[in-house]
Amino acid sequence: MNDIAWIDAALTSARPQAMGALLRYFRDLDTAEEAYQEACLRALRTWPEKGPPRDAASWLIMVGRNAALDGVRRRSRQAELPPEDQISDVDDVETPMAERLDGAHYRDDILRLMFICCHPDLPATQQIALALRIVSGLSVKQIARAFLVGEAAMEQRITRAKARIAKAETPFETPGPAERAERLAAVAAMVYLVFNEGYSAGAEAAEIRARLSEEAIRLARLLQRLFQAEPEIMGLTALMLLQHARSPARFDADGAIVLLEDQDRLLWNRDLIAEGLALIDKAMRHRRAGPYQVQAAISALHARAARPQDTDWVAIEALYAALEIMTPSPVVTLNRAVAVSKARGPAEALAMIEPLEAALGGYFYFFGAQGSFLLQLGRGAEAKQAFDRAVSLANTAAEAAHIRRQIDRLTTDATG
Repeated sequence: MNDIAWIDAALTSARPQAMGALLRYFRDLDTAEEAYQEACLRALRTWPEKGPPRDAASWLIMVGRNAALDGVRRRSRQAELPPEDQISDVDDVETPMAERLDGAHYRDDILRLMFICCHPDLPATQQIALALRIVSGLSVKQIARAFLVGEAAMEQRITRAKARIAKAETPFETPGPAERAERLAAVAAMVYLVFNEGYSAGAEAAEIRARLSEEAIRLARLLQRLFQAEPEIMGLTALMLLQHARSPARFDADGAIVLLEDQDRLLWNRDLIAEGLALIDKAMRHRRAGPYQVQAAISALHARAARPQDTDWVAIEALYAALEIMTPSPVVTLNRAVAVSKARGPAEALAMIEPLEAALGGYFYFFGAQGSFLLQLGRGAEAKQAFDRAVSLANTAAEAAHIRRQIDRLTTDATG
């Protein structure tokens, strides 16, 4: 591994801890980021010659802190001093600050950093962009490319997010147990949003946005190391690993969607599947089931089936029923209906989704599922109407192409 490669790996690994500590120390995102960037520049200058430090994160924290404090001192020398009576009794403020920095539990530093990036005042798009910039260290150009927007627009999005956080005066103190649990749930939701931004991309953008899914898995693994006894974090990590394992088989050579039951399972990443299965088995042993664990258990049943016909649809339907209780949602019910169609037939599934049309009238997958159920029941004209609605709501070219193939199949059957 060349100098730049190992330094980049070390900086990437140490970034969350270093940024979290610097943020708590300076209580300002821009200052913390500038301090970290200065530390990285010094690492690039000194590490190739002297070798890596024993603890890269601690080195970056100390160098970044000192660099930022030097900047503060330089600026203060250019400003007029306050009256003597205002400063004569002031203690050395650096000592308690250093104690706060060095004595803090680094788990809380990282959790605090992630929580600030997914502040509830921010819309999801800003949460994801800010987390990718601050926690993951992706460049604005990389993030803009992943979101298919201009670099200037992404820079504005991140700047606005920082401004809203500053305006909200978010506390930087160590959270108590109750607040930590609340923050952890918010962080997990943000990490899964990052994953889905990458996973939901069509074939034309899959390679570019795969970095998002991989980064989300890296962040989930980081949370897993910090909270080793938290089953929902195990479930979240397992869910993303099992879904990401199917990525090589999700599109054909022309970029068209390949449904799960039609995928070449030899293309699935068995190492990721093995890691995901081990994690979800470990999580379930805690007997504190949560939504991520249930979703991971569903993915695990798909992963364990050597052939589509081996899939345990009865168990999958039961898991979706449990998920409906935990997180009631028309989308969960729609997914459960797909499992019902496999286990007990399309007629029951179609009846199950009829009440959902009002809530899911703008959802591509609703009309795709409805068309599929109608097609299986031999109601071709109604299926075509549903598929036409799905095409009009498609988010990607691959989704539209998949539905058009269903329509072509209907047309061919009719003329035949």
